[in-house]
Amino acid sequence: MASELLKIEQLVKRYDEHTVINGLDLTVHSGEVVVVIGPSGCGKSTLLRCINGLEPIQGGSIKLSGDEIIHGSKNLPALRQKIGMVFQSYELFPHLSVIDNITLAPVKVQKRSKGEAEEEALRLLERVGLKDKAKQYPRQLSGGQKQRVAIVRALCMHPEVMLFDEVTAALDPEMVREVLDVMLNLAKQGRTMIIVTHEMQFAEAVADRVIFIDKGNIIEEGRPKEFFNSPKTERAKQFLNIFEFESVK
Repeated sequence: MASELLKIEQLVKRYDEHTVINGLDLTVHSGEVVVVIGPSGCGKSTLLRCINGLEPIQGGSIKLSGDEIIHGSKNLPALRQKIGMVFQSYELFPHLSVIDNITLAPVKVQKRSKGEAEEEALRLLERVGLKDKAKQYPRQLSGGQKQRVAIVRALCMHPEVMLFDEVTAALDPEMVREVLDVMLNLAKQGRTMIIVTHEMQFAEAVADRVIFIDKGNIIEEGRPKEFFNSPKTERAKQFLNIFEFESVK
């Protein structure tokens, strides 16, 4: 089995009196693609934000390659460089060109040469079909193109794990496929990824393991074919039934 990359033990996350994640355990191995699904408000996006150190936690631990991720700690900036996160809302700087958006962190944070960073950025942009957009600005791109740029920006930091937070939720249906295709290719390359999504067909196609979360904890997990075809828990069955419609004719 591949080496253990991310280990979450007894994670607790609260906002005031509201407990969002309640004693969650999760281990992710190198090269594994874990898809996280569940109803709105169940803690999926909060889990990713905790992994990236964006949120303080109230209990438990999160470790990446044995190093504990603690919100506000001195070593957090260095650990964050090992975690690529792609948000639903792109988070691109509007005043910077595509290539400058991608190379900003490698040059400023990792102290790589601008020439080397730009060379890699162009190579990655070519792989996602956007090399010709390198000098354009975010306002000149479609939603799907912006999301592909955001993925390239994360990849350019050479992360150990990639986090995707419902990255197609804000896209028109025609743009969804172009983003999902990029993520499928990353999975084929052996990238370690944790993906929060509502795209069930995509989840089944890309996942090594599906995690179903409800009320802040893992209710069920398993191989995608087993989970989607024969869920074991009543709660998972209820959730998956939402995506099925009987013919009215």
